[in-house]
Amino acid sequence: MNTYQPPTLIVWGKNDKIFPAERAEAYKKDLKNIDFNLLDTGHFALEEDGDFIAKKIISFFSNNLPNDH
Repeated sequence: MNTYQPPTLIVWGKNDKIFPAERAEAYKKDLKNIDFNLLDTGHFALEEDGDFIAKKIISFFSNNLPNDH
């Protein structure tokens, strides 16, 4: 990640007991072009906040894909 800095979307449940929020925070150390979202959800963030996540994905791709796609 130090060589190539891809645009990165992170959407993570801050109450996830399987993948704790500290793991999400670690990405912020290495990535500069990051859309970081720590949600008030658990491990099943898509089930708990799917509408928000879908909007984030659409927005992320709209802002990060070349215009010819």
